[in-house]
Amino acid sequence: MKDFGDSDTGLESNIPPDSGANEPDLTEGSDRMKGVRAFIHRHEKRLEVAFFVGGFIFDILLLESPDNLFAILQQVGYLLVVAALIHYELLFRARSWRPGKWVRKVWSWRNLALHFCLGSLLNLYSLFYIKSASFFSSIVFLVLMIAFILANELPIVKRAKVSAKVGLYAICLFSFFSIIYPILVGFVGWIPFTFAVISTILVFWIQAKLLMQSMNDRLLLARAMLAPALSVMAVFIVFYSQGWIPPVPLSVKEQGIYHSIEKRDGKVLLSFEKTWWKFWQTSNSDFRAEIGDKIYFYAQVYSPTRVTDQVAIHWLQKDAKGKWMSSDRIPMSVQGGRVDGFRGFAFKSNYTPGEWQVRVETSSGIEISRHYFDVIATESSGPRVFTVIER
Repeated sequence: MKDFGDSDTGLESNIPPDSGANEPDLTEGSDRMKGVRAFIHRHEKRLEVAFFVGGFIFDILLLESPDNLFAILQQVGYLLVVAALIHYELLFRARSWRPGKWVRKVWSWRNLALHFCLGSLLNLYSLFYIKSASFFSSIVFLVLMIAFILANELPIVKRAKVSAKVGLYAICLFSFFSIIYPILVGFVGWIPFTFAVISTILVFWIQAKLLMQSMNDRLLLARAMLAPALSVMAVFIVFYSQGWIPPVPLSVKEQGIYHSIEKRDGKVLLSFEKTWWKFWQTSNSDFRAEIGDKIYFYAQVYSPTRVTDQVAIHWLQKDAKGKWMSSDRIPMSVQGGRVDGFRGFAFKSNYTPGEWQVRVETSSGIEISRHYFDVIATESSGPRVFTVIER
């Protein structure tokens, strides 16, 4: 081993159905505010699309590494805005609070602000999860995250009860902690995951306590705030126990199968047999093995600067019944900080022809990446020509 408008919250308050209003009248005859609301109503669809596209582009342009200080502060800012908007929306719907003169001018825009922040956070965390995910083991979770991003933009969600938005907020809050704790403790696994779950629940408990100072309907608060948050946490715990949540912030940036690997002058030289018409080829998907050949697996594993962890290179072969059988599981220490990822490799001398795969896994067995290849036994027919690339 080498080196998510105005009437979207749907909170069920104790106001009688014939009370004459679904929410307090904030305009007080203000033509300006009426004009703003009319503008939002006329262009609601265009504004939703613009905010969604804008948030997505904004995140792509500013996407940094998980440990980037600006990116962390940006996430904290968005989460605080979402927490404040949900907090005052709950009080507003319960008629326990009315916006003052200055807040009233922008209150009609709160829905756009809320969904912009939620959309931006969901986009950001989805990108982080995708980078750290093995498609084969995390497909259920990735599809669910994409569904949440799309759901955040649907009118039915925007008109839903506050609890639906609290659920999206819980996803974002947990995702934030699940990235921060591995950076703080220096490794991934059950310990930082448990810290993330506890911290998320603690934040909701504190916010619920603050809300209770102004509204005394405990059942309403539990239904709108605590129930969705705990439900989200339960789902995350089940997914993590099944190995479906990608091990952010670890990710495999590059991997492949080679005939030989050599380190020279700070560069890693990777040799493979290239098929002339496969111009995209950068490693062997068909490993033509002659007697004495070793199979080399090379990977660049990214982790933030403070994260120094251990991963495993897991070799598996498909048997005659089509079942993948474990062959070897070799540990490899990973040092964080390198933009292109920590470069490491493993080789295998004892093997038989057939279908193979190599998985890069965390020390707890969560899959980060997977690479398939075939081993084809061949007889020597003279010197072979190898293509060499540098990494």
